[in-house]
Amino acid sequence: MQKSPSASSLGPGGLDLTQAFFKPIQNSDPHSITKRNIKISVIGVGNVGMAIAQTIISQDLADELALVDAKPDKLRGEMLDLQHAAAFLPRTKINASVDYSVTAGSDLCIVTAGARQNPGESRLNLLQRNVALFSNIIPPVAKHSPDSILLIVSNPVDVLTHVSWKLSGFPSNRVIGSGTNLDSSRFRFLIADHLDVNAQDVQAFIVGEHGDSSVALWSSISIGGVPVLSFLQNQQIAFEKETLENIHKAVVDSAYEVISLKGYTSWAIGYSVANLARSLLRDQRKIHPVSVLAKGFYGIDGGDVFLSLPAQLGRGGVLGVTNIHLTDEEMQRLRKSAETILEVQSQLGL
Repeated sequence: MQKSPSASSLGPGGLDLTQAFFKPIQNSDPHSITKRNIKISVIGVGNVGMAIAQTIISQDLADELALVDAKPDKLRGEMLDLQHAAAFLPRTKINASVDYSVTAGSDLCIVTAGARQNPGESRLNLLQRNVALFSNIIPPVAKHSPDSILLIVSNPVDVLTHVSWKLSGFPSNRVIGSGTNLDSSRFRFLIADHLDVNAQDVQAFIVGEHGDSSVALWSSISIGGVPVLSFLQNQQIAFEKETLENIHKAVVDSAYEVISLKGYTSWAIGYSVANLARSLLRDQRKIHPVSVLAKGFYGIDGGDVFLSLPAQLGRGGVLGVTNIHLTDEEMQRLRKSAETILEVQSQLGL
């Protein structure tokens, strides 16, 4: 797919007008590069993919953005729509193509593509179709950007991150799933709303599967540096475990509620993935609960499984997994979550 004609070639006979507008200074090297451009590719331009792309552009996270999708008209329309907003946004070069060569040299490849569930279709059959789809996506992405970081957003994200790791041949630190980063944001919002504080002052993680078997790490929650549960116990303030479980249930049900109301989720996942992109590409070394190769952590040893753990992210991808103290109950639930994912993988023959 061809990009929109550049305004610089609007002169007579297609003359490049930049030569008329800008004259180089003496003794200059026209090929000098003052900094290395950051390139991000987004695979899949549905509601989620475009929310991510729009957020990445508005937050000035990339110098170049490449979009890929199987629907050329939809793809070109989305590209043009973003390009037409150039006067209101940070300068970002935007290209789009059905050919994966457009992603060449990417620093970060974000995969949002996925098959939709048909009426009456089993979750397993849907997953098998998505695995087949990924076999056509991941190898060419890895081929054109062998040094990139893969960030998988498509659901079920934990299994598809494992599939992407296998298909890409990348080291495990450069294959990451968006995991429970958004779940944890929802968790922090609900706790903040419950206690009438700013969500940014809440430290709280949801880990494990991005799904029904996720685990809320109540024991490590803090507000402004104050551990919540130990504070309540020290102050002899009673709290109901049922209340905690209801908050976690609300987190799990949040996506279902949004989908039932508007048909899909988009804006929150857009901000969540842009947040991950910033930590990765700007070497922020922030801790995010994302889907990583979990074998060997917290007693998870049943096989190669990707699930969300609090991980430090930087320019090299996953720099390490945080050694958070878990209660025995939290540890058991996390292992159970790993077993749930491994069971699904076994049905796929992975």
